[in-house]
Amino acid sequence: MSLFLYYALPALGSYAMLSIFFLRRPHLLHTPRAPNFRIRLGAHRGGSGELLENTMEAMENSMAQHSDLLELDCQLTRDRVVVVSHDENLCRQSGLNRDVSSLDFEDLPLYKEQLEVYFSPGHFAHGTDRRMVRLEDLFQRFPRTPMSVEIKGKNEELIHEIAGLVRRFDRNEITIWASEKSSIMKKCKAANPEMPRSFTISRGFWVLLSYYLGLLPFIPIPEKFFFCFLPNIINRTYFPFSCSCLNQLLAVVSKWMIMRKSLIRHLEERGVQVVFWCLNDESDFEAAFSVGASGVMTDYPTALRHYLDNHEPAARTS
Repeated sequence: MSLFLYYALPALGSYAMLSIFFLRRPHLLHTPRAPNFRIRLGAHRGGSGELLENTMEAMENSMAQHSDLLELDCQLTRDRVVVVSHDENLCRQSGLNRDVSSLDFEDLPLYKEQLEVYFSPGHFAHGTDRRMVRLEDLFQRFPRTPMSVEIKGKNEELIHEIAGLVRRFDRNEITIWASEKSSIMKKCKAANPEMPRSFTISRGFWVLLSYYLGLLPFIPIPEKFFFCFLPNIINRTYFPFSCSCLNQLLAVVSKWMIMRKSLIRHLEERGVQVVFWCLNDESDFEAAFSVGASGVMTDYPTALRHYLDNHEPAARTS
């Protein structure tokens, strides 16, 4: 045993020193990737706290606040039109208990007159524009605005329709594939490999595990975006579990694991932008930027723009 320790301890020590050395100097192992665009202000569901989610009116408002990214979810209608909609079922949004896929685009109902803001419970958004919008319409209206398109279900037809629209509007470099599931992301990559990708949940766990095992400096990272929940919002505006105790435990553990400046700095230097969601309070903006986040996803683009205008020098140097 003593002979094993005699060789193992120096080897582990050397490994730890090498890992820390390259964690702080990733450019020595990996070619730096310059971003095609930078995200400081991302509008969640197009800015769903200020106007009705995913409507053209909400997108226009977000762009008036100089949003760097519009975050979207897409569904496919019966007549193969890609529409911007968070839910497949229309009940929450429109009061009609039908799936988007069961209706033609022209038959889609209007949004309700008010919708609760998911990450600000008890707050409601209103708007004069209640129409669902086609993804094609957004590409035409904002041709050079970066957008993140999240795919929630295993709908290969939807994935291929989106991939085709991105190519047709020459948006390969400014439209991000996003999905929680690696199986779906694999299909997205196959449909259009030129589009940048965000981390899936399993890939995010792998990055965290690699960081704590000291492997992160040595592994390739093809993704360019790490969209991650801010642990501070758990049990306050984000409730992943029905049990409050589990949410509290997750908040403590995830804060300890994720909120690491050295981790975020390493990812940034590897060309991965770290964007925390979905933050609607100034204290949460501050928490995200203080650990070096690239940007923040919010339902309230006006509030985040006001924060950035007042704190931009501090946010850049955090």
